[in-house]
Amino acid sequence: MISEKSEQLFGRRADPPSRATSEVKEGYEQRLDHILQAATAAIARLGYERASMRAVAKAAGVSLAGLYHYFDSKEKMLFLIQFRTFGALLSNLREKLHGLTDPEEQLRAMIRAHVAYFAANMDALKVCSHELDTLTGPAYEETRKIRRDYFALTRSIIDRLLDSGCYGRPPSGHATPPPVHRHVLTMSLFGTLNWLYRWYDPSRGPSVTVVANQIASEFLHGVYHLGQADHRAANGMKV
Repeated sequence: MISEKSEQLFGRRADPPSRATSEVKEGYEQRLDHILQAATAAIARLGYERASMRAVAKAAGVSLAGLYHYFDSKEKMLFLIQFRTFGALLSNLREKLHGLTDPEEQLRAMIRAHVAYFAANMDALKVCSHELDTLTGPAYEETRKIRRDYFALTRSIIDRLLDSGCYGRPPSGHATPPPVHRHVLTMSLFGTLNWLYRWYDPSRGPSVTVVANQIASEFLHGVYHLGQADHRAANGMKV
C-alpha cells in the first residue's frame, strides 16, 4: 500500500498547513494531481532529460515558482509518478483477485486490470517503461519494492497455474516434462503488456476487453502448448 510518509519524503516539497480547512487540502491535492498529469505527459513526449522543470510548469499552466512549491527537483516528480503508478497497479490487482481461486481466471483478471489501467494512463506506461532505472537512492528503492511486490503477485498466479496440474500433465506412466523457466515466462508476459504504448490506441483500436482477452488467450495457449511440447520431447517424440 502507498504510504503518505513515502510520498512526503520523496515527492512533496510542501504540504498545506496542518490547520488548513478540508477545502484547502482538497484544492492542494487537485493541483498536485494536475501537475503530475502534466509532468507525465511532458516526460512521455520529451523524455526525462529534455523535460525541464520550466517545460513541466508551462505544460501544467503554473509558474516555475509555483511548481517548485510542490517539487524541489525533477527526480522527486518522477518518483511520485512511478510510485503512484506501481502502487495503483498493485492495489488494483489485489482488489481484482479477491474471491478468485481458479489460477486461469486470476491470470485473466491480472491482464485485464493491467491493460485497463494503462489504456487510461498510457503516458504513465511510457514513462515507467522508459525511466525505470532513472531514479537513484531511496527513491529508486521505494519504487523497486512496489515493482517487486507486483511482479511477485503476478508470478504467484503463474506458479499456481503451472502447479494446478493442467499444464503439461503427462499420461499415466510417462515421464514428467522438464520444468518451464518461470521467471522467463513471467517476464515475457510483462514484456507483452508493457509494449502496449508502442501500438495500442484505445480511442481507435479494439476495446480494452478484446485486447486483454486476446493477450490472455495467447499467453495461456502458449503455456499449455509449451507443456505439451516438453512432454513430447521428454518422451523422445517429434515436437
